[in-house]
Amino acid sequence: MTHLIEVAFSGNRKAFFQWTGDAPPALRAPIIVEADRGEDLGHVHAIGELAQKRCSGCAHGCGSAPEPTDRALRLASADEVARSVTLKEENETARRTSHERARAAGLVMKISDAEWQWDRRKLTLYFTAEKRIDFRALVRELAGLFRTRIELKQIGVRDEAKRLSGIGRCGREYCSASWLPDLRPVNLGVAKDQRLSLNPTQISGACGRLMCCLRYEHEFYVQSRRRFPKEGKILRTATGEEKVMVCDIFRDTVTLRNPEGDTRVVPLAVLREEVALAGGGPMSAGSTVASPDDDATDVQNETLAGDAIDARAVDDRAGAVETAEYEIASTTELRIAVPAEPRVDVIEDPEPDLADDEDADEEVDGSEVSAESVNTASDTPSLTSTIDSAEEQARRKRRRGRRGGRRLRGERGPREDGRTDDPGSSTPPASNS
Repeated sequence: MTHLIEVAFSGNRKAFFQWTGDAPPALRAPIIVEADRGEDLGHVHAIGELAQKRCSGCAHGCGSAPEPTDRALRLASADEVARSVTLKEENETARRTSHERARAAGLVMKISDAEWQWDRRKLTLYFTAEKRIDFRALVRELAGLFRTRIELKQIGVRDEAKRLSGIGRCGREYCSASWLPDLRPVNLGVAKDQRLSLNPTQISGACGRLMCCLRYEHEFYVQSRRRFPKEGKILRTATGEEKVMVCDIFRDTVTLRNPEGDTRVVPLAVLREEVALAGGGPMSAGSTVASPDDDATDVQNETLAGDAIDARAVDDRAGAVETAEYEIASTTELRIAVPAEPRVDVIEDPEPDLADDEDADEEVDGSEVSAESVNTASDTPSLTSTIDSAEEQARRKRRRGRRGGRRLRGERGPREDGRTDDPGSSTPPASNS
């Protein structure tokens, strides 16, 4: 018959194993288990139903996966236990030596702990560093020094505090090292919900992070504050409209302030009666005290208000589209109503430097539309004359560019091979004879 057991090793490291026997071993009994390419020694930490529960809920457990298949081999003898005590003394020596070698190699890392496997077939080194470290050369050096397999593991500062343990400000051992199964994240919002001081020196633990115990009572604060109105709300009570200043969840009292600046402390039960007699509406207008059901009502009201705003936005967009269509239609009718204004086409005489055949070919049908067309119908230029003026300016720029290139080729003279850049020239290339 197999039993699931949890075994604890040095450094608060735990793992689950299968024990074959009629009855599981006793708690805290030394036991030899299968390890990575060898054997290791630990102590029984949990058995039976507790082990099953921890295996499905802890981070080092199996969760929804099948149970672990590693086996617990046998109970440790007195000689084997004495051998493990000697290894604990050698752990500190290995840590110091590894730390000196890492410093000599120029690696920015802190080796915080070392752990020999019980059969001395592997040495595990735990270190902390701000960035990723390339320690391959260090591993080869340490493997040649200790004559065994070397494993380097980078851990965080909270895991470091869990392995090394210590005494917290409460006078007890660190929760992570004594009983806390998992290191759950703690953010600043947990401290804000409990109205704690945000001074880091008061809410941080020995590891420099927020204390794990801040999460223990957080759910109580969240559930308790649901019975109270939100601070800053305006409530309609027996004395008129009053603003909620402070909610005391331990004394079940609410501090209110009227528009004149006078404050009063009212029990929560009395406040609910006053608000009910006053017949207030929603919380924002000063109605009943907030409760778990009020949160859903507030969400529903906010949703309805948001739908109304969206509907108004749609109506505004529809109106804007109709206005734009009306303006486009009006503009089109105006353009159709205005008759086309006559224009006078002015034929430009070719300039003196454009008398060659190439310039004559590049002219557009020998006529161009002048940008200064005379408008005989009105003083305002027509749309057609404006377009023609833009086209004329573009043509002039192209002609000026071509004329400038021909002038530049003429100033440089004939080429070395006797040819000219003038396409109309028929001068043959000079002979070398």
